[in-house]
Amino acid sequence: MNKREFIKAGLLAGVASQLPFKSSAAAPSAPKRNHRKNWVWVSPDLKDTDDVLAKRYAKFKEAGITSVFFEADSEKHFRAAKAHGLEAHRWMWTFNRAELVDTHPLWYSKSRNGESCADHPPYVNYYRWLCPSRPEVQEYLEQQVTDILSKDYVDGIHLDYVRYCDVILPVNLWDHYGLDQTRELPAYDFCYCDVCQSNFKDQYGIDVMSLQYPDASLSWRLFRYGNIIRVVNSLSDIAHNKKKWITAAVFPTPEVARRNVRQDWTNFNLDGVCPMIYHGFYKEKVSWIGDAVKEGVHFLAGKFPLYAGLYLSDFQSDDEIRQGIQFALTNGAAGVSFFGDVEKGNTLKILKEEMAG
Repeated sequence: MNKREFIKAGLLAGVASQLPFKSSAAAPSAPKRNHRKNWVWVSPDLKDTDDVLAKRYAKFKEAGITSVFFEADSEKHFRAAKAHGLEAHRWMWTFNRAELVDTHPLWYSKSRNGESCADHPPYVNYYRWLCPSRPEVQEYLEQQVTDILSKDYVDGIHLDYVRYCDVILPVNLWDHYGLDQTRELPAYDFCYCDVCQSNFKDQYGIDVMSLQYPDASLSWRLFRYGNIIRVVNSLSDIAHNKKKWITAAVFPTPEVARRNVRQDWTNFNLDGVCPMIYHGFYKEKVSWIGDAVKEGVHFLAGKFPLYAGLYLSDFQSDDEIRQGIQFALTNGAAGVSFFGDVEKGNTLKILKEEMAG
């Protein structure tokens, strides 16, 4: 099962609707076509033959795909993609990792009610979130990235789950989980482990457990933004020292990311970012892709390029796919990144036409 099948269950935090970002400044011009990159997320099937891979990646290249995020390490897939002129990047889960539950249970985040992700995962069983405050966690992730980027066939690292657990789910999932999340609930608010509490008190002189409304504490929010930023930027240093790219899949807009998963991605030191602008999860129309891109590009202010993440299952027709690409590019995206099977239907044909237009 693909690790990101969670998307089909709707476990992407956010709200059902939000006001589109408005700016008095003119919308940024779209990057020139020869500066664009278009990406696709792929879970490599080790059963694929050389002939299948050759045809697939030649087709990707012809359509305007420039780069692939591979969810697993398969030298055969990486080298086949590179042989057809594509960049091959390793897609890595970052803070949501289950492999250390038995060996290092103390490394996992604790909710406000004191339950650890190690033995009380929120929402679904695979939600096992590491605590970014712990130096051991940062060192572990740094070693993971170092090992991945040491391989000559890997062009870069792509970080996923670079955030805290969803404190708020989309409103259309509240009934499914029997939740009312009109306020932040302690069981889904992370991290309150001893290390986080101690570090926060050292930094701000505040005992977080003494706060009557910790969800309203701006300092507590800022502290958690900083935890994620620190780790991501340490991983960026590793990538850049190896002369390789580092990108991340993030929540759709800076405002949604900060509010719902404590992720301040505009302060990451990356080479590119792929906001998952999955409009269907937020009950928005296709045009919202343009609003989300505009907000992200505005707050990035040219720091690094934004590639609009499009979830193919959210589109109801070929015309909507075309509109999604157009809304992204005309609002300043440097390209798009697809999640879904781009070989089905006319997605690649549409992309090729938009890149040539």
